[in-house]
Amino acid sequence: MAKRPGAAADGAIGRDGAGDPVRRDAAVPSHVRAEAAAAVEPKRGRTKAGPEVKRINLALQGGGSHGAFTWGVLDGLLADPRVAFDSISGTSAGAMNAVVMAAGWAEGGRQGARDKLETFWNRIADVGRFSPIQRTALDRLLGNWRIDSSPGFIALDFFSRFLSPYQTNPLGLNPLRDVLVELVDIDRAVAESGIRLYISATNVRSGKIRVFDNEELSIDAVMASACLPTLYKAVEIDGEAYYDGGYMGNPALYPLIYNSDCRDIVVVQINPLYRDQVPTDAREIMDRVNEISFNSTLMREMRAIHFVNRLIAAGKLDPEAYRVTRIHMIAAAEEMEEMHASSKLNAEPAFLHHLRDIGRSAATAWLEDSFGCVGGQSSIDVRETFL
Repeated sequence: MAKRPGAAADGAIGRDGAGDPVRRDAAVPSHVRAEAAAAVEPKRGRTKAGPEVKRINLALQGGGSHGAFTWGVLDGLLADPRVAFDSISGTSAGAMNAVVMAAGWAEGGRQGARDKLETFWNRIADVGRFSPIQRTALDRLLGNWRIDSSPGFIALDFFSRFLSPYQTNPLGLNPLRDVLVELVDIDRAVAESGIRLYISATNVRSGKIRVFDNEELSIDAVMASACLPTLYKAVEIDGEAYYDGGYMGNPALYPLIYNSDCRDIVVVQINPLYRDQVPTDAREIMDRVNEISFNSTLMREMRAIHFVNRLIAAGKLDPEAYRVTRIHMIAAAEEMEEMHASSKLNAEPAFLHHLRDIGRSAATAWLEDSFGCVGGQSSIDVRETFL
């Protein structure tokens, strides 16, 4: 069991006293302080990775159809035999990618995971062919992936302001569930993949995050993680109702820190952190508010990780009670910033494959530039990126 840092001892941070892991004179070995310093401020010069296998934890964001970007990232990582996977924390589309990957791995190892992800996303594309939400002829002509001009999208947006899914979809029909049931054997994925899964959902009544681990995982838990309340009824599990996990953890990092001995977390970032332009259109303003909201919990966890790493580097924390966490990120900021928020509902095969290709390229670039950092230092500046 990994050492539990930060959150479990929040009340102790900033206090000194007997038995307290926060000390002005904490005896932190020099090599631990150096390790923490490398996590806080990555070195400019980087060593290229050799042939040795390295373990990573994955943190997969949600984002509707934009989850096909994560499909491409996973495909790129799975194609490299140097990459070993310890645990995966996923939310919404990230949760689906996580369980599909684990199911494929259980059935056929590394290649089985790649094949299962491809089958899953192609099935999503098949379902999307029958969706009333399609790009207009003009959008196709102009090469736009956005669908906010689609009559189906406009109707959905309008009626969702007055009617809830309890009225429009009382039976709770969701074609994504059918695809998951067909493709994913949850019990086998948990028992045979060797990958620890953490799937986040938001408890409707308490507003707290619920993380489903391997012992609790089910298709219902995955669907709860991806339950947008304007589109689907809350998912009931053991008498509790759940919404999309992105409201409270997109994705949650603390399960990876508390429960895994691997100290390297690779975040697959879908939702843009930064935008150059200030939105002025009503719809664009709402879209940006949603982006900020769905990144907020990740930013807060990054602040806590950075804080703990700094205190360890300064010799202020007992390394027997806290641990260094190295952060890495795979993203395609420019390409994903160009994607309009409405395209998260676009399930056209061409669009999903386009996102896959972007994700695969991003993974290849990260492996070339940053994989050598795994096991030694963070490959991004957490303070500059998130704080």
